[in-house]
Amino acid sequence: MWLPLLGLILGISLGLLTEIQIPEVYESYLSIAVLAALDTLFGGIRAQLQRVYDDKVFVSGFFFNIALAAALAFLGVHLGVDLYLAAIFAFGVRLFQNIAVIRRILLTKWSERKINS
Repeated sequence: MWLPLLGLILGISLGLLTEIQIPEVYESYLSIAVLAALDTLFGGIRAQLQRVYDDKVFVSGFFFNIALAAALAFLGVHLGVDLYLAAIFAFGVRLFQNIAVIRRILLTKWSERKINS
């Protein structure tokens, strides 16, 4: 579980401590990349809580999701269609599903600890 948390801390730190400006041309790519990264992060946390976490799956999923989302956005730009919206929708749905599962797992563990105390 340390890898997703380390990545989150590192990313937030770099974002707050640097003055990097992203050109407007890449805004749709960046939004998709951030959603893909968050989806992978919360998927990794969910997998850890379900005790099925695997570093290889996490890292490969992270890069595959970002590459697929960027490819969809790139294709959409060249076709003149907002395909990045489909990726945003898909990653948004998965993100909220992962958060809901994490919440349920944590509430169940908290309830079990409270009963056992």
